[in-house]
Parts: sequence; C-alpha cells; structure tokens
Amino acid sequence: MSQVHVSQHPLVLHKLTVLRDKDTDHRAFRELVRELALLLCYEATQDLELSAKTVMTPMGEAKGHKAEEAIGLVPVLRAGLGLVDGVMELLPNVQVWHIGLYRDEKTLRPVEYYNRLPTEPTVQLCLVLDPMLATGGSASATVDILKRWGVKRIKYLGLIAAPEGIERLTTAHPDVPIHVASIDERLNDIGFIMPGLGDAGDRQFGT
Repeated sequence: MSQVHVSQHPLVLHKLTVLRDKDTDHRAFRELVRELALLLCYEATQDLELSAKTVMTPMGEAKGHKAEEAIGLVPVLRAGLGLVDGVMELLPNVQVWHIGLYRDEKTLRPVEYYNRLPTEPTVQLCLVLDPMLATGGSASATVDILKRWGVKRIKYLGLIAAPEGIERLTTAHPDVPIHVASIDERLNDIGFIMPGLGDAGDRQFGT
C-alpha cells in the first residue's frame, strides 16, 4: 500500500493520544483536530509542483520557488469541517468546496445530500478532508464525485483509518494517496473504528 502514509511525527503521535482520551473536552478536541490537520497537511503537500521565482531581499536578489497548483479543500460534512482551519493556516489561498454525505446506519452506505461544486474544475489538486476513514464508503463516494467533476489529482487527509476503509478506498481509487495519523485495529459491528476516538463530529460540536 505505497499510497498510504501514516505520520510518525512525535507531535502527531502525542496530540492524537490526547485527542483519543474520553476526558478531552469539546474545546480542546477541536483545537487538537486543527493542529493535527496542519501537521498532516504539511506532510501531504511535500510533492506540490513548484516554479522558479526570484525575489529581492533587503540584501539583494535571491532565487526561490513558487507553488503553482491551485488547491481545493473538500471537507466531508460535517466532521470534515474541523480539519479546514488547520489546513488553511498553511494554505490560506485555497478554495473550499463542501460535499454532504451521511452514513445510513442500517446499510453503512453513504448517502449524498449536498453538493455545490462549480460546473468545471477550478483547481488542480483536491484534498478530501474527513477525520475517520471507517468503512471507506464516504471517502470513496467523495472521490467518485471529484473525478466526475474532472479533478486529476486527489488526496485523502484524515486522522484515523481502519484497515477496512483503507482497503475499500485503495481498491476503488488506487491513485489516491491517503495521509493519516494512525491505522487502528478494525471496525466494530456498527461501523465504528476500534479503538478510535468515538464519533468525531459529536466530539467536535458537542452533540
């Protein structure tokens, strides 16, 4: 699974442990999600296309680089919203497009209820933001939507993945890199990641 990237950064490992703790309150949870998104985005964007650029410093001319790709963030509503602020701290000029999917609790399949993408793609790279890659249904459905839209480069950025979700996403979309902080043991019988961290949306928004 060469397209699966699990961060080994000490700060990611530390913050993820605090995030998992059932005693971490909603405010701290949201802040940790933001910080983890920033760190994971740093790792996920190491292959951005660059062009040469020369600037003038106070001491003279310096040769440097300019990031060329237009980037879009696609948070999967609602839990993916918590990752947006962290990514935007590194990428302030990104476009943000929302796709709404919910998981049918009986079938565990994603159901699309919101999609406001423009008619034509306006970015070269999309980062799909969804904290939990559980069954992989929502992630795969989101990538399906983006590919039909016409985006050529797509990456998944989340916090925790289950082996079942990774298998589903990589089977359906072997060209989509996956960047997460941890791969956990398994899904339980109601489709939650074990040991995971519970419901990421509920813990972010206090519901």
